[in-house]
Parts: sequence; C-alpha cells; structure tokens
Amino acid sequence: MHISDGVLDTGIVLTANVAAVGLIYITGRNTSADEIPKIGMMGSALFVASLIHFPMAGTSLHLGLYGIAGIILGRRAFPAVFAAILFQALIFQHGGLLSVGINSLNMGAGAYGAWLVWRTKKVPEYLRAALAGFAGIVVPALLMSLEFRLSGYGRGIFYLFSVYIFLALIEAAISLSAVKFFRKVKPEILL
Repeated sequence: MHISDGVLDTGIVLTANVAAVGLIYITGRNTSADEIPKIGMMGSALFVASLIHFPMAGTSLHLGLYGIAGIILGRRAFPAVFAAILFQALIFQHGGLLSVGINSLNMGAGAYGAWLVWRTKKVPEYLRAALAGFAGIVVPALLMSLEFRLSGYGRGIFYLFSVYIFLALIEAAISLSAVKFFRKVKPEILL
C-alpha cells in the first residue's frame, strides 16, 4: 500500500505533505504525557507489522493494524501512523520520502475510519472490532486506487482495491482477536 516517489502526480503528493503536517499538529496537540507511551508502542507495532509480507495476485501485501490503531488510539493514531511510515521510508525504502505525506494520509484515514466504526456503540462490540479492522484496510486501499486514477492510471487500477479485500478480512479477524484479548487482560486500553 506504500506509494513510491514519482508514481503519483506531484501536485497530489505536495498537497498531501502539507495536509499531513497539519494533521500531525491537529491530532497531536494537547497530548498528555500518559498517552505518549501508548502512541509509541502502537507506532512500533505498525512498523513491525509492515515487515511481514506475503505475495498475492501479482503484488505483495502486509498487515497494517490500522484498525487496532484506531481502536486503541482514536484520533491520536495519525502521529503513530506518520512515525511508522516515516521510519519505513527511511530504513527500508517503503514508499519514499516525498510520498510520506500521501502514505500517511491514506493509512491514517484507515485508522480514523476504524475509530469512527469503533465509536458506534449501537453495534455489538465484537462486530465493531471486526468492522474496524476491515475499514482500517479498505479505506486506504480505496484512497490509493482513487489517487492512482486521478494521476491518470486508468480504471484498471481499481483491481488493486479488490486485492486488498482479502487482507481486510484478515485484519478484521486480527482486530476482533485483539479486542477480545484486551477486554480480558487490560480493558482500559480500549477507547
């Protein structure tokens, strides 16, 4: 899901970088000292999850854990996502330095979407957890497909979106398992 430098239209990438800096400020302001370790641990988990790749349908996929990030961090997920994406670009060349903003916005939108799903208290908790995990992957995949389309890659690029549905189902199961685990072990970690 990492978009490399030079793939998208330069205007889209530069706009995304400006938006990402603004979102870091907005979502990170007034962070309490108690929240910082949780944000750091989640950022580390996001970073490590991206190292496990498996091939599928002509590409390689990796876990994102954006649903879990949204469930645990809420709106504070964006700084954790940004830090993970930045270090992935610096250390492993996942994506690129110029595209850190667009990649962060895409994956951060997945975490934010998961948080919105998680906050819907009318839906049973375990269903919300699975839907949050699903949204954590589907939202970034849809945004990425739209960005490629806007950059002139044609309608065939939506094939990428369909590949990520399988990963979204895996993420749904992982998010459900994580919520069940935290509900038993440390329920206060869940927002």
